[in-house]
Amino acid sequence: MTSEIAARLESLNITWFATEKGYTMFTRGECAAVGHEQAAGVSLGSSGLMTEAGLAYLVWREDCAFLVAHGGAEQPASAAQVEAVRRFSADLKSALAPTT
Repeated sequence: MTSEIAARLESLNITWFATEKGYTMFTRGECAAVGHEQAAGVSLGSSGLMTEAGLAYLVWREDCAFLVAHGGAEQPASAAQVEAVRRFSADLKSALAPTT
């Protein structure tokens, strides 16, 4: 991780730590995402929310949002939770984007 990217992440209150060689976990509040560090930058997985059942991802069924965790645990997602995940995901992508 470059110092420039680290500074952008810090300015957005996003923390990061290595979870396994080549992989990094990014968090802000209850939001989290895993990235895989590659030569061209960080490839991000989906963003989700930490719940009692673990990391849960947003899943849409018709017009309804749900938080679904490993093992099939799910719960309806509130509008605030959907917005938090969307904002976190957008901020994280922005912070990790290469500068020209």
